[in-house]
Amino acid sequence: MIRYLQLIIAFLLVATLAKAQPCTPAGDQTSFGTGNLWIGYAYDNMNFTTYRGFINVGTAGSPNFDTNFGGNNGNFTTNGCNVDRTTFSVRFKLRRTFTNGGYRIVVGGDDGYRFSLDGGATWVINNFTDHAYQTTTYDVVLNGSYDLVIEYYENGGDNRVSFNVSSICLGTENTAVYGTGNVWNGYVYDGTNFSSYVGMIQNGSAASPNFDESFGGSNVTLNTSSCATTTETFSVRYRLRRNFQAGTYQFTVGGDDGYRLSLDGGATWIINRWSDQSYNTTISTPISMNGDYDMVLEYYENGGFNRVSFNMNVITLLPIHLVDFKAVVKNSQPVLNWVITANSTPDYFIVERSTDNRQFSSIGTIEPEMGEGKTRFSFADKTANGELYYYRLKMVDIDRTVTYSKTLTVRLNTGASTGELQVYPTVVTGNQVMVKAGSSHKNVDINLVDLSGRVLIRQHVAQLNSSQPQSIDLSRVRLGKGVYVLKIISADGMDQSRKIIIP
Repeated sequence: MIRYLQLIIAFLLVATLAKAQPCTPAGDQTSFGTGNLWIGYAYDNMNFTTYRGFINVGTAGSPNFDTNFGGNNGNFTTNGCNVDRTTFSVRFKLRRTFTNGGYRIVVGGDDGYRFSLDGGATWVINNFTDHAYQTTTYDVVLNGSYDLVIEYYENGGDNRVSFNVSSICLGTENTAVYGTGNVWNGYVYDGTNFSSYVGMIQNGSAASPNFDESFGGSNVTLNTSSCATTTETFSVRYRLRRNFQAGTYQFTVGGDDGYRLSLDGGATWIINRWSDQSYNTTISTPISMNGDYDMVLEYYENGGFNRVSFNMNVITLLPIHLVDFKAVVKNSQPVLNWVITANSTPDYFIVERSTDNRQFSSIGTIEPEMGEGKTRFSFADKTANGELYYYRLKMVDIDRTVTYSKTLTVRLNTGASTGELQVYPTVVTGNQVMVKAGSSHKNVDINLVDLSGRVLIRQHVAQLNSSQPQSIDLSRVRLGKGVYVLKIISADGMDQSRKIIIP
């Protein structure tokens, strides 16, 4: 037993002395590997600050590697000092020349990893978090010499880092270039989200930009300028720079599945039906155009049938023709209803109101939704609280032509008939409002509040007589245009409110 304890003590002493032996990390931490052989600079923590030495991965024949550092406990050996496998980091570097072509790069790790093509200035793959082993794929066209960097860290448990590069077919065109002369440049991607560019097709003709494309059918091979793809899950971004003579144009776009059309390089979409669907079409509202426009038509296919179409028409505008314009009172509110002809081309309507049939002000704007072809419209005046109002429509066409409707007169049942309390005028142009009760009340509080409930004026009246109106001085506060509420509460049970309007 004593002999056994002596052996254990001797072993621990040797191990302690070995661990205490000084070591010198080899490698300068900056040089890049060559000839497909990576230099991996290893650090005894997760943030690349305690350098211990370097390792090599890859072979003369291939830069691909997959390493787990010999397990998840104990140390691994470098050209220098050992590194604890529990928490560590490695920065792999390789300078490599690629012939012009497409490449698929797959980097994996447990835990964090990231990959750079420019020496670590930017990361085209970045998955720098704790996680079980997983991989990230990046497709890219390469040509020339690149400083490859993989950064990896381990934060306990299993450890593994891998790299794989293989040649694939990718398109080499500049996908930002617009087609000209009515011919669209269609940039085709393998996948529905424009992620892996495979090559270009063209649609339209010298005579017209209109086209209807089904890509040869469902689930077949589509040949492009560079590579072939399958017409099952793919996407196309069409570009066309076109000069439009001054006029009014209407666009019809169709698709199975998603499609959208832009006239400003993709900043905004005048047509947008970006969802899985059977083939259907969308018509834009008529648009006044003059000059050069960067047109972008995006399309994706997510299985099944595929088809995308574009059609452009020059149209002749007709002024807005008002078929009917009426007003009704519902729930003590004026409601305006109007009808226009189907071939009218409104941009928007402005509802205007007056209390004297001379001075009108805007109280609302109605904008037809793009492409809906709507002919019936309605507007409820929720701020009306007077007795008599005048309404008219200011109708603005898409070419900015302005016409006005006839004027409607609407009388509301307000005042004494709606309760014992009267407030007048309800549309206030001066500094006074009068309050008159149908019967007398004692200890009356009169408060003027805004629509957020904030009290602006407080006034107490000991006796509010039915025969004598009470004046409320509005000049005590500075009131902006809008709707306010007079709340009148008495000690003997009166609790009423009335709206007033500052025009």
